[in-house]
Amino acid sequence: MADMNDARAALKHYFGYDGFRPGQEPLIAAILQGRDALGVMPTGAGKSICYQIPAVLVDGLTVVVSPLVSLMADQVAGLEDNGIHAVYVNSTQSPDEQSAALAEAASGRCDAVYVAPERLGTRQFTDFAARNRIALLAIDEAHCVSQWGQDFRPAYLGIGDFIANLPYRPVVAAFTATATERVRHDIVNLVGLHDPQVSVTGFDRTNLYFDVIKATPTAKRQWIERYVTARPDESGIIYCATRKETERLADDLNDHGIAAACYHAGLPPEQRHQAQRDFVNDEVRVVVATNAFGMGIDKSNVRYVIHHNMPDSIEAYYQEAGRAGRDGEPARCTLLWSDGDINTRRRFIDMENDNERLSPEEADVNRNRRRVLLDAMVGYCRTTECLHKYITAYFGETDDVPCSGCSNCDSEFETIDVTDIAVAVSRCVHDVQVLLGPDGNGRPRNLGAGKLTQILRGSDAQEMHDWRHLDTAYTYGKLRDVPAARIRDVIAQMTSDGYLRVEDGKYQTVTFGPRAGETVRQDFHMVIKQVERPAAASSGGYGEGSAFGALGTSRKARAVPDELSGTDAELFERLRDLRTEIAREIGKPPYIVFSDKSLRSMCELKPTDDETFLEVNGVGQHKLELYGERFLPVIRDFLA
Repeated sequence: MADMNDARAALKHYFGYDGFRPGQEPLIAAILQGRDALGVMPTGAGKSICYQIPAVLVDGLTVVVSPLVSLMADQVAGLEDNGIHAVYVNSTQSPDEQSAALAEAASGRCDAVYVAPERLGTRQFTDFAARNRIALLAIDEAHCVSQWGQDFRPAYLGIGDFIANLPYRPVVAAFTATATERVRHDIVNLVGLHDPQVSVTGFDRTNLYFDVIKATPTAKRQWIERYVTARPDESGIIYCATRKETERLADDLNDHGIAAACYHAGLPPEQRHQAQRDFVNDEVRVVVATNAFGMGIDKSNVRYVIHHNMPDSIEAYYQEAGRAGRDGEPARCTLLWSDGDINTRRRFIDMENDNERLSPEEADVNRNRRRVLLDAMVGYCRTTECLHKYITAYFGETDDVPCSGCSNCDSEFETIDVTDIAVAVSRCVHDVQVLLGPDGNGRPRNLGAGKLTQILRGSDAQEMHDWRHLDTAYTYGKLRDVPAARIRDVIAQMTSDGYLRVEDGKYQTVTFGPRAGETVRQDFHMVIKQVERPAAASSGGYGEGSAFGALGTSRKARAVPDELSGTDAELFERLRDLRTEIAREIGKPPYIVFSDKSLRSMCELKPTDDETFLEVNGVGQHKLELYGERFLPVIRDFLA
C-alpha cells in the first residue's frame, strides 16, 4: 500500500513541487489508507492534487465526477502534460469517441477518467463500472449536491445511488471551495460518505485584494474602461448580471480598442466555445460574461475579476472572484454595485418560477432561502469591517483573519455615525408591535422597511392617521430631517449585522434580530460606510490617488504581482513568447505548458541544465522531457 513518502515522491516527479500545500496531506493520507474524505479548500489551494496523486498510486482506476464539461479536455491535457494518463467521457464526444475513451480506461494504462454527473446514470457507464474496479471516486465541486449550495445540480443526487450499485465500494472523496457547515452536512449525507476525514483548510485567499465600490452605471463603465486599458498585458474576467449588459460592455470595450470576448448562455455553442478558447489561449485578454461562464475556466494567470453588478450570494461571488490568482500570485477582485442591483436581484428572486418539480410551498421556501443569501451579499457591500474577515466569517471561520489587502482596511471610504438613527429604528419596530398588537397566533405584528421609514419621517399619508393611529407612535417624525435613503441604508445594515431580521410572507416585514437588545445599551454605537466615492477633481477622471483610482498605497501594491525589472523582465517576455509558440504548436492553452509562476521562477533561477531546470517551481520530470530542450537554449542565449 502506498504511503505519504510515495505521495511526496509522486508530487515532485509529476508536478515539480517540493512539498504539499496546507490541508492536502491529511486528505491524501486518508485516501491512501482507504478512508473517505471531504476537502473544503479555497480556489487555487490545490484540491485536484488531492485526488490526482492518489490516482497514480492506488491499485485501480480513479473516476472524477466533474460538472465542468467545457473544461474536461483542458484538465486531461494538463494531466497528460505532467505524465499522468487520463481520459474523459462527455456529451461533446461522438459515441465512437466515448467508447474509445472507456476502452482506454479499461485497458489498465489509464490512471483517471473524468465524467459529468449525468453520465453516471447511463447504461454505457454503469456497464463499464460493473466490469472495471474503481478504486477511488472523486467528486469535484461537491457543493452542487446541496440545494443550499449556489450551483445546485440535481444530477449530483444520483451519485449516492451510483456508489451503492457498484460491485465494490470505492474510496469516495468529495471536494469543494465554497461550503458552509450546512452544505458540508448535506454533502456527507447525500453522497453517503463513511466516517470521512474532513479537512477545512480555511477560506481566506490571501493573494486576493478585495475592493467594493458603489457607483452609477455610467461610473461603473468608466471605471472598467480605465482599469482594463491600464493593464493591456493582464488577463481579466468581467461578470455582468444580464446578457444585454454583457454584450453592451463587451462592445464598449472593443470600441475603445480593448480586445474583449463576450460569453453568455444565449450565444450559439460554437461562439461560446470560441470565446472561451480565445481567452484561455491568450488570444484575448478580457472576457465579459454572465455567470454562465461559471466554473468552466481553469486559467491560472487571471490577474483581476470585476463584477459589474452585485451577485446574489456570497458563495456565488467568492467562487467567481476566485477565478483570479489561481497561480497564487497577487490579483484584484473589484465589486461595483448600486441600489439598482439589489432591486434587480430581488426581482429575479420574486419572478423565478422555472422549477416545476417544486410545490408552491417549496418554491416559497426556496425564494426565502435565496433572500437570506442575498441579504448576506448586501451586507458585504455595506460593511465597514475587513472584507476578508466578512467572507471567512460567513463560511463559519471564527478565528481572526489578518487582512492581506482590502479597500475597507485601506480606509477608502468615510464612515457616518448613525447611532441615533439605529436607536430610533429599533424603537420604531417596538412601537409598531405595541400599536398593531399580536396576530391570531399571538406573535407580534410588524411592518416593512418602507412603512417604518414613513413613520420615522412623519409621513402625512392618510394611512398614518387612520390605520392603528401610527401617528401616535413615540418615534413618529423622530427622523423628520433624515433622508429616507439614509434610513433605508441603516435598516439594511442593521439587518446584516443582526440587530433586525426580515421575515418573509406575502410582504417582507422587519422585526427584531438576535442582537436587538444591544441597541438599548448606553455604549451602543453604530457607523455605516459612506459608499458614494467621489471621482478625482482633475478633469472629472479617476486619478491614481482617488477612490476610483488604481492601486496606489504600499498595502494595495501587493495586489498585483511584483514586477520583474531590467533583464529579468526581458527574459520573462522571451519565455512567454516561447510558451505561446509551443502552445499553438500543440493546440493547448499556454498555462498548461507553464504557468506565469513557473516562468517567473525561471527568471529568478536562470537554469542552464536539466538538473537546475527541475528546481523551477512546477517543473516535473515529464515537463523537463517535453519542454526542456526548448526553454533551456533560450535562457542560455539570453545569459550569453
